[in-house]
Amino acid sequence: MPLDYPIAERTLPNGLRVIVSPDHTVPAVTVNLWVDVGSRHEPEGKTGFAHLFEHLMFQGSRNVAEGEHFARLMAEGARLNATTWFDRTNYFETVPTGALELALWMEADRHGHLLNAVNQANLDNQRDVVKEERRQRYDNRPYGDALERLYAAVFPEGHPYHHSTIGSMADLEAASLADVHAFFTEHYGPNNTVLTLVGDVTADDGFAAVERYFGDLPASAAPRRGPVEPLPPLEAPVRVDVDDDVPTHRLYLAWRLPVAHTPEFWAAELAFDLLAGLATSRLYRRLVRREQVANSVSRSAFGLVDGVSLGLLVVDVAEDADPDAVEREVLEEVARLGEELPTEVEMETLHHETERWWLSAMAGQEERADTISQYALLHDDPQIVNTFVDRTRAVTPEQIRDVSRAWLRPESRAVVAYRPRKES
Repeated sequence: MPLDYPIAERTLPNGLRVIVSPDHTVPAVTVNLWVDVGSRHEPEGKTGFAHLFEHLMFQGSRNVAEGEHFARLMAEGARLNATTWFDRTNYFETVPTGALELALWMEADRHGHLLNAVNQANLDNQRDVVKEERRQRYDNRPYGDALERLYAAVFPEGHPYHHSTIGSMADLEAASLADVHAFFTEHYGPNNTVLTLVGDVTADDGFAAVERYFGDLPASAAPRRGPVEPLPPLEAPVRVDVDDDVPTHRLYLAWRLPVAHTPEFWAAELAFDLLAGLATSRLYRRLVRREQVANSVSRSAFGLVDGVSLGLLVVDVAEDADPDAVEREVLEEVARLGEELPTEVEMETLHHETERWWLSAMAGQEERADTISQYALLHDDPQIVNTFVDRTRAVTPEQIRDVSRAWLRPESRAVVAYRPRKES
């Protein structure tokens, strides 16, 4: 039976795109906002600004005191948070139905009137918080800087994805109050935002409530730029070897991939699942179970919008294994993807596991709301919640082979290889 989650849409005169998906299973509503600003929008010298604003958005606004956003909503029984990445910043809370208006009022106040509360003291405080987060999650953690190194290796200097979301210490330290005010003014506005409601609310009531609180906000965000020129696969391998205080050898292997939300990307995503996404995947069977030269293998396919996406394999090498030999075996399996068609059994397994994962994810209203916002903002396709399974099931073995042959060539890889530092 095909999925049929209700999707109702309306765009306010100020440009805010509103989507409501009623679900009266439980008396709660998820409020989910995606803003079209992430680290790819940061100019040189201003890295980390999008993430800094994620923090500043919880420090008060015109009518909400510092710390009040969390305190008042949690007192109502809400769950809430926010995240930042390359292509977006998102804010979300799930509240009891009776607290929906409170959540919308507070979101409208900070999305429309944050700068009333962004003073030098708030900036200094949250800058220090972000810098400490960088120390704990990136600088002083085993393998913590792996993705930063990988992004810099895969994407050329000056490319929107070359730097990580956390930003550099120097740029954060140099950020002035005028800089952050200008960044907010350029990127935060209803005409640059999707707001999704999923849960115990009708479409008409949801639209009316959103317009009540967001309707008077001006369309203040600057026009969006188009995507940069597409990046082809790497022409030759790029390698970064790191001697560090890490417990084991670990390999990060990455490839450029086709831009997200295309048949080519879905085929590449299934290719990575075939390699390392399942307990029956090729690398898991070979390296972990049969030869026992790796402790674990995992994969990610990051669907991005600025002309290119990213595929990643992570291999934890077993203690007595040769990491160079393990890497050669990984590359053998990668090359085989472009030479041989997946078997009928592999294709059925891929499709069944993808369907199981998607149905499980969409069963939760928080994940459903986030997915609707994501695909509405970045791809103009909120109906993906109902169509994703059919689209991925339509991917053929030939498409997996062809996209692998074009993009997942061993010579098109970037590698960040960690080695335990030898005691002197």
